[in-house]
Amino acid sequence: MITLLTGKKGSGKTKKLIELVHEAVANSKGNVVCIEKGDTLTYDVDHSARLVNIEGYGIVGFDGLYGFLSGLCAGNYDITDILVDSTLKIGGKDLNELSDFLGKVKTLTDEANVKITFSISADSADFPEGIFSLADVK
Repeated sequence: MITLLTGKKGSGKTKKLIELVHEAVANSKGNVVCIEKGDTLTYDVDHSARLVNIEGYGIVGFDGLYGFLSGLCAGNYDITDILVDSTLKIGGKDLNELSDFLGKVKTLTDEANVKITFSISADSADFPEGIFSLADVK
C-alpha cells in the first residue's frame, strides 16, 4: 500500500508524517523505518523507529531511491512500514518520473507486504492521472 501526503511547503506534511511514524510504532508487530533528507527529525521521531538520513548513502534520483527501498525490504523481512519525508528533494521534481517510480514501488509493496508513505511537496492537482491508481493521495 502506498500513501502520499501532499501539499505545498509549510502545509504540515512533515508533522503528519511524524504522527504516522508514532502510530506505526504503536501498532506494528515489526519494524518501522523513517527516511529523511538531512537530520531535522532526530528529536521528533520515536526512538523505536529506525531513522535514516538518506544523504549518508549517496542516493540520487528515483531509481536510486527505489533501489534503496528494495534493499531495505530485502535485508529485513520484518519491516512493516516505511515513511519517506521530502520525496521530491531525494528523487527529483519531475512528477512523471514520480509516477513511474510509484509504479515500481507498488510492485514492491505488494511483494514485500510493506506500507510506504511519501511526503510530496506538490499540489495533487498537478499529478499525472496514473498516480491516483497507484497510491492513496491525501
